[in-house]
Amino acid sequence: MLSFSDFPEKCLLTLVNLIGKNKVGGVRLRALLVVEGVWKRFGDRDVVRDVSLLVNEGEIVSLLGPNGAGKTTLLKIITGVLRPDSGRVLIKGLSPEDLEARALVGFCPQEPGLIDDLTGLENMMFYARLQGLDGKNVVKRVEGLLKIMGLSGDMGKLVRKYSGGMKKKLGLAATLIHDPEILILDEPTTGMDPGVRREVWRIIQQEKRSGKAILIATHYMEEAEALSDRVYIIDQGRIVASGTPSELKSKYAPPSVIEVELYRLPENADATLKDLGLRYTVHEDKLRVHSSDVDRDVPRLVALIHENGGAVKILRVTEPTLEDVFLKLTGRGLES
Repeated sequence: MLSFSDFPEKCLLTLVNLIGKNKVGGVRLRALLVVEGVWKRFGDRDVVRDVSLLVNEGEIVSLLGPNGAGKTTLLKIITGVLRPDSGRVLIKGLSPEDLEARALVGFCPQEPGLIDDLTGLENMMFYARLQGLDGKNVVKRVEGLLKIMGLSGDMGKLVRKYSGGMKKKLGLAATLIHDPEILILDEPTTGMDPGVRREVWRIIQQEKRSGKAILIATHYMEEAEALSDRVYIIDQGRIVASGTPSELKSKYAPPSVIEVELYRLPENADATLKDLGLRYTVHEDKLRVHSSDVDRDVPRLVALIHENGGAVKILRVTEPTLEDVFLKLTGRGLES
């Protein structure tokens, strides 16, 4: 059976534009969001470079890349906040600037636009009115969304007293107030502790099951792996690879990864590790080293660390992740 990765992205976009609803490899596509050849320049720098992507109904797509890769700029173009220098965005065939298109989209930015001197409930009612919603059904929907977010007990509190995680969840609830067909989420779980992050993931997955097309910009590899049907990897404003998480790992990742936690790093860590001739990342006191032969590479790595003044705390051999795909494609880690 054919998969999405068997078709170049622009070919898929052309198919979607020509016939709207179509089948590829037996899979019915209904693209709600299409981005074609988008460029955006600020000054002498191309921030978004020839980006094409699509998001189908009932699908979660992640835009995975480090901070500064162009993710937020692209989302602003998709939502009509910025205009592209060239290329186009279609929301169910409409321009993002079309009022009908805007009603189809729910956009949750990195910093939700909440009013600190209003309560959680008052913020929700404010956003409901902005969407032209009113009446008893709105109160019921607001209370239902606050319950889903676990904020029912805090709806009467001023937002200034909310934690960062609570504000993020309230922002997501406000994004859902008009039940949009398309969700655009910019770093939806940044700054959250792992427990709250998983709660938000569960809510996002629930929205997918209701048929929404969801685009998430994230620099968290775990988030992209946990949620995504497909992933677009973005670096320096351009898409460097796309596919399902398993397709990307199969195509680009090494057979194995050696993870090392250290009591202390070796002296001149970068120069020392380059002697291995293997791809690696260093983040604080942790190393990730790509290996095609762990029986050969583990002893070499341990010896090199100790010979150069380092000390190993824990060493494990693991399966590759999307972090390793990014390293293979760009030569650096997502956190760099």
